[in-house]
Amino acid sequence: MTAPASIGAGMGLVRLLHLASPALPIGAYSYSQGLEWVVGDATVHDADSAQRWIGDLLDHVMPRGEAALTWRLLDAAQRKDWSACKHWNATFLASRETSELSAETEQTGHSLMRLVGDLELLDEDASTALRAMVPVTLPAAFALAARGFGVPPTAALTAYVWAWLENQVLCAMKTIPLGQVAGQRMLLALGEHVPPAMVVAQSVADEELTNFAPGLAIASSRHETQYTRLFRS
Repeated sequence: MTAPASIGAGMGLVRLLHLASPALPIGAYSYSQGLEWVVGDATVHDADSAQRWIGDLLDHVMPRGEAALTWRLLDAAQRKDWSACKHWNATFLASRETSELSAETEQTGHSLMRLVGDLELLDEDASTALRAMVPVTLPAAFALAARGFGVPPTAALTAYVWAWLENQVLCAMKTIPLGQVAGQRMLLALGEHVPPAMVVAQSVADEELTNFAPGLAIASSRHETQYTRLFRS
């Protein structure tokens, strides 16, 4: 008879699922990060083109940009290096190229920190560090939340990237629109891209960090003046 998993390991998984849940009330579902504009422009118009757009971001933009900075924040929070947390929080905020992207990370970061405060997950050191990081970006808030939940950095980064991917696919399903099965096929295929993205995010050197993504920047800036829209970015 197989021995049951330890309660500690089981609770670690529970906390990870809690942190990655789309039910986490931070409003991420209301942002498309420019995807709505490329659908309106017909650059993305079906499941295949949506998978290419999202896959390109996952392969070429996230690993050396947002995911890499999130990894640094997760690691710094775990080590209680609050100076590094403050630095990487400011770096991520500076990397947001449009007002929509800046507003998104500030709003979701603020919402997550309010939730973490209401759940009393921060110790005194983390609370003090938080006050020095205003405005708090989503990656910084996520790092502090992961520390409060007791989720290890590598697992937390997987959850962060997966949550981003899931939200992008849901946006595609709403705006193109796509059916549920098409969305699940896309998640199944693009999920295979997450582990390689994780490897790059955890190994890229500081001097190689980049947010270079002209297509994303153009889509986001055009979305700011898009007449009819469902999403806030």
